[in-house]
Amino acid sequence: MEQTKAQNALDPFVLLSKSATSPRAAADLITQATSAPNTYVFAELLQTPNIQSLREAPAEYSPYLTLLEIFAWGTWADYTSTPGLPQLSDQQSHKLRQLTLLQLSQNPNSLTYSNLLKALSLPTVRALEDLVISAIYAGLLFAKLDTLASRVDVSSVSPLRDLRPNSVPQMIKVLDDWDSRCVGVLGDLEVQMKEIRRRAAERRKKDRQMENILERAMNGDKGGKRAAAEEGFMHTDASDEMEIDDVLGRGGVRNAKRGGARFNGGGRR
Repeated sequence: MEQTKAQNALDPFVLLSKSATSPRAAADLITQATSAPNTYVFAELLQTPNIQSLREAPAEYSPYLTLLEIFAWGTWADYTSTPGLPQLSDQQSHKLRQLTLLQLSQNPNSLTYSNLLKALSLPTVRALEDLVISAIYAGLLFAKLDTLASRVDVSSVSPLRDLRPNSVPQMIKVLDDWDSRCVGVLGDLEVQMKEIRRRAAERRKKDRQMENILERAMNGDKGGKRAAAEEGFMHTDASDEMEIDDVLGRGGVRNAKRGGARFNGGGRR
């Protein structure tokens, strides 16, 4: 939604770029576009021929192309560290700081008041909080001010930064690494699921064996335990023997009922 709004705000300047055939006109158009309300994406304007022609323009105008690139994908630090750029108006300074805040929000650990004051060259905490509030009202991000911890907690940001040149291969690499990790995790989960199903099947088999033994005993089969073992209805390991002895030992099945009959020991009362 915000991306569509920002693109619609840029469209008039893209159209005007067709008539900006002189370096001065192209430079003035960049100033207007970066100062206008709601313009936060600039890639389409940056790609127009008359704007790109500033790369070969006289030194008086060529820095405007660099300035537009900074608004497209750079930060406030890029502007302050690059010599020879045009002076920014108050509107441009405010917007570039807002866009820098979007960039910094990718790393939550950098959103302390002290880091932001330095990164945005702001003089006071009040100025920083006003900037964050303006970005929230502009729909650039969802965040809250944690004044006790002196930090900004950002929950989401709008996709309003253009991609740097040659950044797509790096993004593809990151996504490929993420995909490989997901495949590995899914493989581990599949192995664990197979093991769980195997154990469940063994437990069901064991339960059926125990039911068969109890059924034989309740039918008065004194040799039920031995017969069940011979017919393959039970495992013959020590743990199974102890479990069966718990049920059948100590004088037989106690209080076992079948069809209303009561059994105790080796005979019927």
